Amino acid sequence: HLPPLMVAAERVAATVSQGVHGRRRVGQGETFWQFRRYGYGDSTQLIDWRQSAKSEPVYVRETEWEAAQSVWLWRDGSQSMNYRSSGEVETKIERADLLLMALASLLIRGGEHVALLGTGMTPSTGRGVLLKLWSMIEAQDLEPETRQGSLPAFETLPRYGRVVMIGDFLSPLEEIRESISALANQGIRGHLVQVLDPAEETLPFSGRVRFDGMENEGDVLIGRVESMRDDYQKALKRHNQGTEALAKSFGWSYAVHHTDRSPEASLLALYLVLSQATGE
Repeated sequence: HLPPLMVAAERVAATVSQGVHGRRRVGQGETFWQFRRYGYGDSTQLIDWRQSAKSEPVYVRETEWEAAQSVWLWRDGSQSMNYRSSGEVETKIERADLLLMALASLLIRGGEHVALLGTGMTPSTGRGVLLKLWSMIEAQDLEPETRQGSLPAFETLPRYGRVVMIGDFLSPLEEIRESISALANQGIRGHLVQVLDPAEETLPFSGRVRFDGMENEGDVLIGRVESMRDDYQKALKRHNQGTEALAKSFGWSYAVHHTDRSPEASLLALYLVLSQATGE
């Protein structure tokens, strides 16, 4: 029997794959893609004389791009990811795990090689890789001492690789900058997916509320939460805009996903961004 996470991830991946009209693109490879008319600038070596002999136009033969890319996946395993504002939504780490596994499934279906950042895993492809990823994530969830921090530790990766980081990215902006810079300076292209509980953006609480820090920050008692809602929302917006600006300054993409929304739309957008990046 497949683990529930893998079942859910495969279901999400299957739904998203129906909205993707293939990742085939012209490029170096041996697999035939299509014939098209010979145009100005085309090399005569590309002409398919057999196909051209069947009709008046001259046709060239295009092959499909087959250069597989390596994509390292990472998700925030810190205690703040265990938060959820109600029983109607998943915890942030549950949603991050789902997005990571579903993305891995999509990438493997597209022939890409994937690995879990911070584990020493060699990027590879095939259904067995999904089981390996799941077992690693499951071990991290069950054994807190093996969990990753709020940001990935420094790791040397091959140049031109791809990294997808999934987390709440509520760390100080300078720490986020250092983490992105360490990878970008190696020639790594990356993508940030910020996972937030809806209550973290709206602060819908009212009255006297005690907030407990999930990472040993202590607690704070606020008499009238609604009185600080506007300032809180502005501060969070500044932080998120700063995170987005940092990502884009290094040529990385940035997106926000809320746990009360379906994962399919965010996964499709991320997959398409990766498809464009690996097709360059």
